[in-house]
Amino acid sequence: MDHDVSQSARRLGVASALIIVLSEALYAISLAVGLSAAASSTEPIPDPYFTLMEILILIMAPAIVTLAVAVYGTCDAGKKPLALAATVFAAILATITSAVHFSILFLSRSPAFSGMEQVFSFEWPSVVYVLDILAWDFFFPLFAVFLALSFARVGLEEWIRRFLLISGILAILGLAGAAVGDMQLRNVGILGYVGAFTVAAALIGLSMRRAIR
Repeated sequence: MDHDVSQSARRLGVASALIIVLSEALYAISLAVGLSAAASSTEPIPDPYFTLMEILILIMAPAIVTLAVAVYGTCDAGKKPLALAATVFAAILATITSAVHFSILFLSRSPAFSGMEQVFSFEWPSVVYVLDILAWDFFFPLFAVFLALSFARVGLEEWIRRFLLISGILAILGLAGAAVGDMQLRNVGILGYVGAFTVAAALIGLSMRRAIR
């Protein structure tokens, strides 16, 4: 029974990692192209790139939770409390960011909500912006650090630990941008949850794929 559960968890992990890596790659491309298409560095990313990025986040958020569940299902018994904590933080992250980006997609363009830039705009300060920071610069680092501690300090798992810790550290540094009101400084967090985390997810998927028999 335990073997069947572990194998099922590994398959879930491989699928989740694949979704995350593909979503992150498309997100990075959309971000780069969108920034180059913007009138200036202070202007918001134009459509269709902005809408595509919103959709990719909605796809990726549940996959982050299922990746954490997969790690919980396959890690050593002594590390399961850490993986469980990571799963809880991933669920909080996914809930907040999904609510933010779903609202932006379906409410911000409605005439009933026109003129509410302080709620829906991704220009600081706004309600959705501060909630997004809460999700990605606070709960994501907690998720990444606890997930990192769920892996052993040996072989491929050691590299997974390192990239997860790097992603968490970079993400939490993004809080400095909110603290001083400089959203360019906050962009350092992107290197964490788009850069280092993508590598970590790919390595987790590879590790679990190797273990499937």
